[in-house]
Amino acid sequence: MERILFLTIVLLISLATFLSPAQSLAQSDLERVSDTERSDGKGYVIRFHLTEAADSFKVRHPEPDLIQMMIYSDSLNPTDFIEPNNSPAIRNIEYHNNRSGFGLDIVLEEGQYFNMQTYPDRNNTDLLIALERTTEEIVNLNTANVDFIFWFNYQMDEPLVDVSLSDMDDSILKLRNGNGVNVIVLDAGHGGKDPGSINRRLGIYEKDIVLPIALKVGEYINTYMPDVKVVYTRDDDRFIDLGERGPIATRANGDLFISIHANSIANNTTAHGAEVYILGLARTEAALASMKRENSVASLGDSGAPMDLTENQLLIYELANAGNMAVSERLASMIEDQFSSRAQRRSRGVKQAGFQVLWDLPMPSVLIELGFITNPNEAKYMTSEYGQSILASAIFRAVRDFKEDLEKIRPSSTASND
Repeated sequence: MERILFLTIVLLISLATFLSPAQSLAQSDLERVSDTERSDGKGYVIRFHLTEAADSFKVRHPEPDLIQMMIYSDSLNPTDFIEPNNSPAIRNIEYHNNRSGFGLDIVLEEGQYFNMQTYPDRNNTDLLIALERTTEEIVNLNTANVDFIFWFNYQMDEPLVDVSLSDMDDSILKLRNGNGVNVIVLDAGHGGKDPGSINRRLGIYEKDIVLPIALKVGEYINTYMPDVKVVYTRDDDRFIDLGERGPIATRANGDLFISIHANSIANNTTAHGAEVYILGLARTEAALASMKRENSVASLGDSGAPMDLTENQLLIYELANAGNMAVSERLASMIEDQFSSRAQRRSRGVKQAGFQVLWDLPMPSVLIELGFITNPNEAKYMTSEYGQSILASAIFRAVRDFKEDLEKIRPSSTASND
């Protein structure tokens, strides 16, 4: 009898252990990421210290200085892990927590070139990336046809931030002709003889960044919002007078105007992140500098010297166009949210400044500074197919969500097919 009772207790303990949440749903913690020099002196090993083996992983080397890694795991906890400190190989790491696991963009130190091999550690649950020094020519060949991992494909399905128009008074939501968002005007800044901001060391011009991104935004709208008409102020490398961009939008009966630019700060290679502006009084030195730089383009065209919008003019405009200003600010906030939560880029917030291209438009309007061309990392990101797709997707998602929210409180509007 005692033997039966003993065996019964052992069996119950075994079942309890087997069925416990800790055992049935073992969580894998990412404890730290480290990098050490290889024992043969030929490079480095990046180690991902995991408490449980990942389901699987995917690694890409799409650019000489970028390695992307996706760790697939339903139970991976990547919070509070220790990052490498003063790494000789890694410049910085950007993280992308998502519904499938955890993603990393590993940016290597400039001027270092490596072949890459990835494998699980045989002795434990860690994942390893072995980097072996090689030449720039070999790395360029190896990365030439490698696709990026597009993180927006792995984003959470639910919205991370609740940005809604439903709490706004309907009287300030009357867009042009009262029918909602039917015509969107996309303005790629600069063009032709006006290069915009320049990264001279890399030979990158602002005009060549913003045009393909504007065209991608238009392609997304045409594909997923076919009931909306897209109008471009320019669709090739031509100069459009700053004073003509607004009239193009007005003649097209635009419902939204989105002007796309890239930022710059002289002698500063570390400033980074996106900014979204609406028309108004500049309240920071940075906003004032951005406004002056963009407005200076007017001197290249027939519209004469740049407009010097006074404080009184801007205050009167804000009072006279309260509806458009409120809608512009909401659209800008939704774009800013997409940059930070969806595209996983640093957002520097929604700001105001007296941009001439936004002046006196009879529709909600925003000006986007995608990032800093004077920062070599951001310049490369904004010129890559990967970066342009992510930035364009963020702008498109904000416009789509804005239209859908608007139509929830305007049921008579034509519904989006997306």
